[in-house]
Amino acid sequence: MKIAVASGKGGTGKTTFCVNLAYALAERGENVRLLDCDVEEPNDYLFVQPMFDSQTAVEALRPVCSQDLCTGCGDCAAACRYNAMAVVKGNVLIFNELCHACGLCSLVCPEDALTDQPSPVGTIEIASQNKPFFFAHGTLNVGEVMAPAVIRKVKTLVDPEAVNIIDASPGTSCPVVETVNGADVVVLVTEPTPFGLNDLKLAVNMTLKKKIPTCIVINRSEGTDQLIAEYAERVKVPIAGRIPFKREYAESYSSGTILTQAYPDFRENLLSIFPAILRLAGTVSPDVPPEELFSVTAENPEPFAAGASSRFQEIAVISGKGGSGKTTLIASLAMLAENAVLADNDVDAADLHLLLRPVIREVHDFVGGLKMVIDPNKCTACGQCADLCRFGAIHPDGPINDLNVETFRIDEFACEGCGVCEYICSFDAVTAGPNMVGKWYVSGTAYGPMVHARLGIAEENSGRLVTQVRSVAAQLAKDLGKALILSDGPPGTGCPVIASISGADRVLIVTEPTVSGVHDMERVMELAGHFGIPSLIVINKADLNAQQTERIKAIAQDAGSEVIGEIPFDRNVNDALMAGKTVFEYGKGPALGAIIRLWEKLLTTLNQGE
Repeated sequence: MKIAVASGKGGTGKTTFCVNLAYALAERGENVRLLDCDVEEPNDYLFVQPMFDSQTAVEALRPVCSQDLCTGCGDCAAACRYNAMAVVKGNVLIFNELCHACGLCSLVCPEDALTDQPSPVGTIEIASQNKPFFFAHGTLNVGEVMAPAVIRKVKTLVDPEAVNIIDASPGTSCPVVETVNGADVVVLVTEPTPFGLNDLKLAVNMTLKKKIPTCIVINRSEGTDQLIAEYAERVKVPIAGRIPFKREYAESYSSGTILTQAYPDFRENLLSIFPAILRLAGTVSPDVPPEELFSVTAENPEPFAAGASSRFQEIAVISGKGGSGKTTLIASLAMLAENAVLADNDVDAADLHLLLRPVIREVHDFVGGLKMVIDPNKCTACGQCADLCRFGAIHPDGPINDLNVETFRIDEFACEGCGVCEYICSFDAVTAGPNMVGKWYVSGTAYGPMVHARLGIAEENSGRLVTQVRSVAAQLAKDLGKALILSDGPPGTGCPVIASISGADRVLIVTEPTVSGVHDMERVMELAGHFGIPSLIVINKADLNAQQTERIKAIAQDAGSEVIGEIPFDRNVNDALMAGKTVFEYGKGPALGAIIRLWEKLLTTLNQGE
């Protein structure tokens, strides 16, 4: 049994569910394996606390150039679909941070000057003797983009005789698709808020397109959960169970406590959910619901209000893990800010529009990379393309052609558009066309212009789409004389996060005083340091765990950073989200005053940096 656990957005309780289900099942005698495939921010080990007995490097074959053989012809740079190569004054430059290790450059080099050599992209750690269950996880190297390569290695540890619980990263892009591939059932953990529903819709579209049986678990449930229940009934995806909203669960989680061992009711709840998951295996998935897309809603809008600034500063708000309150915070900061442009860089699961209610002015298709297609009537089923595809995207089960031969097909979810198959095909059976991977929007809000986007399900090029959003936001800020760009970044440390922070003036990291919050904060601090960007820290739910809050302050001080805000745990924040309002609009509770003080401190810091 292979159970993949995903979430659409981060912070819904996916890690809590995976770890505690593994304990509950193993302690009643089940053969269980827990595999953490959230390789950008692996958190499960913080709760399992395993003793790893083996560690293996994950490597990708990347090109190395022999300058003695290279003539500087530029064929390699021209062929590369990821802009990972350039030829300057006859010398080949290779940018490993962009390289997807597809092998095309080595194939096209007329002088055989490029050879593929192993390059480390991450590690796999295994605790084979861990009790009461086998545990393993992967970790992507900071600054790397090849999460799927690490995930594939972790999944080689699946045991067909065990209950395999596979923890996926948030979102719906290629790392998540790689994780859920081959699963018997996908469990989508969500929360009963507008954010939770928005991202659940994206995740359901992904799993149903993959034709994988899918169910929903509602975390932080208030009982009825009407938002989620009505949607689940409409799309015919069952709710397998609910986990109640209790502060004591959150406090115990913050210290790394195994909830099934501390709360018998929690264990029994998970064990009652498990049979509902099992019953889905082998069932037929319902039809994919239509995607909800924005359209232009403003006719002849008033021009955006202009400012008087000659330059702008850009603050990228990130979190490492999802669900730390990043979007909630930035929506309130947008209302406090004057003379700002807003950018939602979380293109995989954009949420900022839910609170700021933008009026769409412009809609643009975003074409990123190429889509490869095999013409069955030209394909001879020789298999060369499949042999050379490093992404496992080509399979010998395509349509029957005119010669009564079963041809090859390309899996659109696995294909990264590198072009190796097109180059190697001797029969011109593979063609490449533009790949429309998403849309980007320019909108107006009551608090200033906003640029945002939506990446297509399971699409690549999230980093390029983030770059597009940032470029448009920067041009707006320049043209309108705005002093500030506030950008909402994605979770993790991979390609879209790198694209979100590169060149920003400051990174504002929103974290929580939990073992996973601290871990993920350190990862994104390291990423910001890698690119030489100063970081500031905000602690959300700061009074949830005083010990972890002090630990965050010490880490920030040692790193030369600063904690500029502490926001208390406040049920009014959840009530505001349920009402579709920002904390500032809702106007209640201690969190509001903390956000206002944070904004004043942030302004002082920005003014000092000018």
